[in-house]
Amino acid sequence: MTTPMISCEDVPRHADFRSLLSIPGVSVDLRYATPDNFVGRDVYGGLDCAWLRREAADALENAAAWLAAHRPGFTLRVLDALRPQRVQEMLWNELAGTPLTMYLANPERGSIHSFGMAVDLTVIDPEGREVDMGTGFDEMALGSHPEYEVELLAQGQLQASHLAERGWLRAAMRQAGFHGISTEWWHFDFGDRVAVRRDLPRVL
Repeated sequence: MTTPMISCEDVPRHADFRSLLSIPGVSVDLRYATPDNFVGRDVYGGLDCAWLRREAADALENAAAWLAAHRPGFTLRVLDALRPQRVQEMLWNELAGTPLTMYLANPERGSIHSFGMAVDLTVIDPEGREVDMGTGFDEMALGSHPEYEVELLAQGQLQASHLAERGWLRAAMRQAGFHGISTEWWHFDFGDRVAVRRDLPRVL
């Protein structure tokens, strides 16, 4: 069966997608549209990637509202959302042949980002600063792995405050229906990965 595809350039006119800029309580700083990422350059090249599928965007609005209600003054900032297949291939090629490919979905299988059903984000404090999560976005190190947090806390490599901040982010996202992963505190999927790859069109 042929996988359905949508061109990234067609997303703004597609009824199934919603702009991140339409979500109240959420700021947007797409790091792959800047040099502030692990490859050190803008890999979006003018592509408009500030989008999610409507169901994921609506859930993100829910998460932002929950955080505002439970932790007044704190907001969500999106660091990556829709990531076209062409960009996923570029990033994969940057890391090909290294152990760091564990941090990327093989583009042959497809990143959930490329379906508009994954989002990378952090929390902004009332002064407008990103809270300290212990590691930075896209920091490819064990400190970024939720699965190792307790051990790293015991060893003094993470602090209780880092785990508390990650906990607030997870709580907001999980109650809205998102699922985290074991290797990146910032990444959340919406929906079942198998169903997403099977049933939804991929953005090229």
